[in-house]
Amino acid sequence: MKTTPPTSLSSLCMVMDNSKKLGTIVFLELFCLGCLVISIFKAISDVACIESERQALLRFKQNLTDPSDQLASWSNGGNCCDWTGLVCDNLTGHVIELHLGNLHNPTEDTGFPGEPFERSRLSGKVVSSLLDLKHLRYLDLSGNNFGGQIPGFLGSLHNLRYLNLSNAGFEGSVPPQLGNLTHLQYLDLHDTLSTYLYAENLQWLTYLTKLKSLDLSGVTLSKASHWCKASHWLEVTNALPSLIALSLSNYDLDPVPPLKNVNFSSLGALDLSYNTFSNSISSWIFTLTSLVSLDLSHNSFQGQFPDGLRNVTSLTYLSLSSNGFNSSIPNWLYSLNHLQHLNLGSNNFQGTISEGVGNLTSAISLVFAYNKLEVAALRSLGKLCSLRILVLSGLKLSQDISDVLKSLSGCLSDRLESLILVNCQLSGHMSNQLGQFKNLVDLYITNNSILGPIPDSLRTLTSLREVDLSENRLNGSFPEWFGQLRKLEVLWIGKNMLEGVVSEAHFSNVTTLRLLQASGNRLSLKVSPDWVPPFQLSVIALSSWNLGPRFPNWLRYQKDFLFLDISVAGIIDTTPDWFWNLSSQFFYMNLSHNQIQGRVAGILNTNPPLGYASSIDLSSNFFQGPLPCLPSNVGTLDLSNNSFSGSISPLFLGTLRLAYNHLSGPIPDCWMSWPNIFSMDLKNNNLSGSLPSSMGSLSFLQSLHLRKNNLSGVLPPSLQNCSSLLALDLGENKFEGNIPNWIGERLSRIMILGLRSNDFQGDIPHELCALGSLTILDLAHNNLSGNIPECFNNFSSMASVRNSSDPISYSFGHFKNSIETTLVVIKGILLEYSTTLQLVTSLDLSDNNLSGQIPVGITDLLGLRSLNLSINRLLGKIPETIGNMGTLESLDFSFNQLSGAIPPSISKLTFLSYLNLAYNNLTGKIPSSTQLQSFAASNFAGNTLCGPPLTDNCSINAVEPDAGGGNSEGSEDGLEVDWFWFYVSMALGFVVAFWSFAGPLLFKKSWRSAYFQMLDSMGKKARRCFC
Repeated sequence: MKTTPPTSLSSLCMVMDNSKKLGTIVFLELFCLGCLVISIFKAISDVACIESERQALLRFKQNLTDPSDQLASWSNGGNCCDWTGLVCDNLTGHVIELHLGNLHNPTEDTGFPGEPFERSRLSGKVVSSLLDLKHLRYLDLSGNNFGGQIPGFLGSLHNLRYLNLSNAGFEGSVPPQLGNLTHLQYLDLHDTLSTYLYAENLQWLTYLTKLKSLDLSGVTLSKASHWCKASHWLEVTNALPSLIALSLSNYDLDPVPPLKNVNFSSLGALDLSYNTFSNSISSWIFTLTSLVSLDLSHNSFQGQFPDGLRNVTSLTYLSLSSNGFNSSIPNWLYSLNHLQHLNLGSNNFQGTISEGVGNLTSAISLVFAYNKLEVAALRSLGKLCSLRILVLSGLKLSQDISDVLKSLSGCLSDRLESLILVNCQLSGHMSNQLGQFKNLVDLYITNNSILGPIPDSLRTLTSLREVDLSENRLNGSFPEWFGQLRKLEVLWIGKNMLEGVVSEAHFSNVTTLRLLQASGNRLSLKVSPDWVPPFQLSVIALSSWNLGPRFPNWLRYQKDFLFLDISVAGIIDTTPDWFWNLSSQFFYMNLSHNQIQGRVAGILNTNPPLGYASSIDLSSNFFQGPLPCLPSNVGTLDLSNNSFSGSISPLFLGTLRLAYNHLSGPIPDCWMSWPNIFSMDLKNNNLSGSLPSSMGSLSFLQSLHLRKNNLSGVLPPSLQNCSSLLALDLGENKFEGNIPNWIGERLSRIMILGLRSNDFQGDIPHELCALGSLTILDLAHNNLSGNIPECFNNFSSMASVRNSSDPISYSFGHFKNSIETTLVVIKGILLEYSTTLQLVTSLDLSDNNLSGQIPVGITDLLGLRSLNLSINRLLGKIPETIGNMGTLESLDFSFNQLSGAIPPSISKLTFLSYLNLAYNNLTGKIPSSTQLQSFAASNFAGNTLCGPPLTDNCSINAVEPDAGGGNSEGSEDGLEVDWFWFYVSMALGFVVAFWSFAGPLLFKKSWRSAYFQMLDSMGKKARRCFC
C-alpha cells in the first residue's frame, strides 16, 4: 500500500488548523464589531441633551403662552432631546433643530379658515436664551403670535441654515442683523396676516450669498421712493447667485425694472403675485430658462398674452390670474408639454379655448374661470387623463349640465378630483352622469339654473369632501343618503327650493362635517330632544328652516361653532342659559326674526380666531331687559326691534343697531372710546338730551340714524368732524337753531340728509348746494323761512338718472354686509328703503314758511323722483319746464299761493303716480294726459281750474276755451280765450249796436217817421197772411 508521506499530512493538518484559527479570529472580529455597533447605537439612543441647553429651552418656554399645550413634554425631567419639536445631534447631544411652527395653514381649513390655526398659535416673547443653542441649524417659529419686533439677537445664531418666521405675529422693522447669518440657505419672513412688518432696506441680504430660498411676501419696503423700491429689490436679489426660489408676493412693487445682467440664472421659482405691476412683463424674466414656477397673478398687467413665455419651456406652474390681459389664448401655450398647473382665471381673455388644449397631457390643474372665453374643447378636456382639477367658473357655457358632464366623461372621469362650474349658465336636470366621476372630491356647481332633485348618483361618490349645489333651482327633498358620505366636510345647498323633513338619519355617519350651509330652503328639522349630532360644526347656516317652536336643544353639543345663523327659523321660546356660554370663539351669530323671549346674558364673551371682530344679530325678537356687556372685539351689534330698556352703556363697536326699543336717558358722552364705529342706528327710542360733542371724534362714521327720539338742542359743531358720513337722519326730534353751514362745507360725501320734524329755523343755507352726492334731502316740518336757494340745481346726483341698483352697504362681519336703510316720505306715505335705496331721489321742503318763487333751476334735477314743496307760502307760477323732470313719480305743490295756469309740459311726466296741486290760486284748464286725468278731483281743489277730472268741463255754448298758455286743443283758430275780455267785449258790442240803431231814431225825426211807417206796413201785411 502506498502511503502518504507524513510531512504532507502534517502540512494539511497545519493548514486546517490555521484555517480554523483564522475563522475564529474573523468571527471574533465580526462579533466585536457588532458589539461595538450595538454599543454605539445604544450610546446614540441614550445621548442626553446638554444641560445648559435644557435650561435655555425651559427659560424660553416660561415666556410663552401655549393654548394647545403642545410643549407639555418640555419639563425638568427626562431627556430634552425627546421633547416635542427638538432634534439633537446623535453624537454630541447638542440641539440642532427647533420645530415650533404651526402645523395648520390659516387659509386652508374646511370648516372655517383660521380656526385650528389660531388654536395652535404660541404667543409671548422670544427671549435671548435661544443664544445658548450655539449649534442650532434649523429654527421654525412660523404661524405663531409673538408680537413685537423680530429679535435682532437671532442674527447671532451663526450656524443657522434654515430660518422661518413667517406669519409669526412679528411687527416693525426687520433687523438688519439677520445679514450676519452667512450660512443661511432658507429664509422665510412672509406675513399675510398683517401689514405691520417692514424693512428699512434690503442691503443686508447681499451678505447671504448661500441663500437658496427667500420669501419676503407681505413685508413692505419703507423710506424709499416708488422707483427705488422697484429697483432695490431686484439689485439685491440679483446679487444672490445661489438663489433658486424667490417670493415677493404682496410687496407693493411697481414697475418691474429692467435688468441687464441676470446673475440668478439658476432661479427655478419666482412669485411676484399680489403687487401693482401695470407695465409689460420685463424681458429678463423670459431669459430664466431654468424657471419651472412663475406666479404673476393679482397684478394689473394688460394687453396681449406675454409672448416671451414660449421660450420658458421648462415651466410646470404658470399663474397669470387676476390681471387685465384681453387677447386670445395663443395656441403655442398648449405646446408647453411640461405644464402641470395653469391658471388664467379672472382676466379678459377672449376667443375660444381651442382643441389644442388636449396637448397639455401633463396638466394636473387647469383654471380658465371668469374670462370671456367660449369652450369648444370640452371633449378635448375630457381626454386629459392626468387632470385632477378643472375650473371653468364664470364662463358662459350655456348648456345643459348633462351635456357638459357627457363631454367630460373620457378618461378624465376616472381621475378628476375637483370640478368647479360656478356661474356657468348651466340648466337642465342633474343626471346620474355625475356617478361616472368616481374619484371626485370637490364638486362646485353654484349659481346656475339646474332643476330637479339632487341625483342619487351622488351617493356613489364616496370620496366627496366638499359639495356646493347652492343657488340653483333644485327641488324635492333632502336625500337621506347624504348621511352615508363619511368623508363629507363641507356641504352648501342654500338658496334652492328643497322642502320636506330632515331627520337624524340624514346626518348619521357624517362625522367629519364641519360646514353646513343650507339657508333659504323650506326644510324642517325633526329630531328627538336628546339627539346628539355625530359632528362638530364650525359653520351652521340654517336660516329659513323650521327649527321650532322649541329652541333647538342639539345646539348645546356644537361647542366650537364660529358662524351660526338660525334666523327666520320659527323659534317661539326662551333662550336656555347654556346657549350664551356655548361657544367662546364665534365671530357671527344671527338669531333674528324669530319670537325668542327673555333676557340676553349680562356678558357675552367671544374671542374669534385671527383677531376677527364678532357680529351679533338678535333683531326682531322679544328680548327685554338691559343691554348686555360686550367685549371689545364685538364689531357689530344689532338688537333692533326688541324691548330692551335702560340706558346705553359704552360699547367698542363698528356697527351699532338698537332701533325700535325702549331705551331712555341721554346718549353717553364717551364716543372718543368708540373710534372705529362706522354705522349707528338708535331710532325709535326714548333717548333725550342733546347730542354729545364727543360724537365729533367718530371720524369713520358713515351712517347715523337718531330719528324719532326726544333729542333736543343745537347740533354740536364737533359733528362736522364726521367727514365720512354718507347718511344722517335726525328727523322727528326737537333740535333747534339754524341748519349749520358746515353741513355743506364739511360733510361733502353725504348722500342722505334727514332733518324732518324738528324746530330748525332761519334760511336754508346756500352751502348745502355744495353737496353734489346728495340724493335725499328732507327738511320738511320745520320753521324754515326765506327763499328756496337758486343753486339747488347743483345737486348733481339728483340731476342725473340713477340706474344702479347696488345697495349702499357697510361691512357686516365676514359673510355679510350691512345695507343702509332709510325712511323717506314719498306720495304722502312713510316708506322704508334698503336694497333699492340707490334708486331713490327725493327733495322734501314741505310744511315750512318758505316764500318767493319756485326756482326754475329746480327743474334741472332730471333724476329726481319725488318733489314736495307743499304747505309753504310760495308765489308765482309753476315753472314751464316742469315737464323736463321725466323721472318724477311724486309731485306735491299743494297749500301754497301759486298762480297762473298749469304748464302744459306737465303732461310729459309719464311716470307720475302722485300729484297734488290743491289749494293754490291756479286757473284755467287742466292739461290733458293719461296721468293727470286719473288723479282724484281733490288733488286740484281750492283753485279756479276746470276740465277733467273736475266736474267743470270748461265748455260755454259748445266752445271749449283753452286753459293753457299756448294753442288750445279745442280751438280751431288756435287763439287763446281770455274769459274776462270775452265778457267785456260782449257788453261793449251790445252797447255799440244798441246806440247805433236807437240813436238816429231818437235824435232824427224823418228817420223816426220812416221807421214807424215801415213797422205799420209790415203789420198790415202780416194780418193779411193770417186772415
